Amino acid sequence: MSSRPVRIPARSVDEYRDTIERLLRPLAARAIESVPVPRALGRQLSEDVRSPVELPVFRNSAMDGYAVRADSIAVTPVTLPMAGVVAAGDAGRDPLPPGAAVKVMTGAPIPPGADCVVPVEDTRAEGAQVVIDRGRSAGEFIREPGTDVRVGDLLVPAATALTPRHIAALAAVGLAEVPVFAPVRAAVITTGDELVPAGQPLRPGQIYNSNGIALAAALRANGVTVVSVEHSTDDPDVFRRLITAATGSADLVFTSGGVSKGDFEVVKDVLAPMGGEFGSVAVQPGGPQGLTVVDGVPVLSFPGNPVSTMVSFEVFARPILRRLAGLEPVLTRELPLTEPVRSPGGRRQFLRGRVTDAGVESVSGQGSHLVAAMAWADVLIDIAAETTELPAGATVRVLSL
Repeated sequence: MSSRPVRIPARSVDEYRDTIERLLRPLAARAIESVPVPRALGRQLSEDVRSPVELPVFRNSAMDGYAVRADSIAVTPVTLPMAGVVAAGDAGRDPLPPGAAVKVMTGAPIPPGADCVVPVEDTRAEGAQVVIDRGRSAGEFIREPGTDVRVGDLLVPAATALTPRHIAALAAVGLAEVPVFAPVRAAVITTGDELVPAGQPLRPGQIYNSNGIALAAALRANGVTVVSVEHSTDDPDVFRRLITAATGSADLVFTSGGVSKGDFEVVKDVLAPMGGEFGSVAVQPGGPQGLTVVDGVPVLSFPGNPVSTMVSFEVFARPILRRLAGLEPVLTRELPLTEPVRSPGGRRQFLRGRVTDAGVESVSGQGSHLVAAMAWADVLIDIAAETTELPAGATVRVLSL
């Protein structure tokens, strides 16, 4: 008597993504370190940073011009004696004599007693005097202390991933170092006897290894530090050594290839006996997937076709990694299709697409091996599992790449 094998339903995209997010969530509790502000770009603050000083630090001129008392130029034109020149960086402690003007440069201290600055364009220098052609009100073109930020004001909130504008603010208040979370450290292992590094001649049956380079680039672009990129043959002992080294140096490991139902699935053959879960997700491309925890380190195993690897990263790993790094969420929006599309029923499809003035169009070639075609895509078009076709003009959700 024979029996038919039990078919296990494929997991949904949302269910599998939620599983990965729960697995990676503990990585939020990372070590804290102080780094110099010039090297803090992209790092995530571990605590609020408040200003230790006022900005501006002192009263200074917003223009090249003449510091005067407003009441001395109430009627114009008026000629005033020049009582000196103050450049940016000067102490500027000498008070302004009554009825006089002091020439000031942008950023220079305002002399005590002056209450406005007349821009140089509204004046005419005549030897030791200056003719003021236009009156100004008290306060014009003067930057008062603390008008930008006061001592103790929140400068940059905790969990912010620092951009150049944040670096500028931190440097402007004189901070030399800031406390940041240590970045998530990831290792990448590609597999397959057919893969060779770029730059080497290809023998029959071989292809270039793009997955290691692509995954490492994707990780770095999303706030992750890549500690190693290695390649394993289909020899289980080779992969076993590499996974041991990777889990010893990283917080998270990514593998590509070796997870399907073929005869040489080295990742599944090694990790399944270690408790790894391997199965199908109802998605195209990227159906075969694997999750393992090795010595406390999560291992995410993606299929080996280049597009499957990259789509798997975009859909399953990128959202949580960006949250861990304090980066903005993946941009999603709804756009009309510029052409009809077809999709296999029962699997949620992520088509490579390109945004145009009219909406979004599918990029030619949707096979999971067509990595060169993916270079023309700037979004993934999200087609629901129950949808088999959509007409031109239908609204679809797209994920920015």
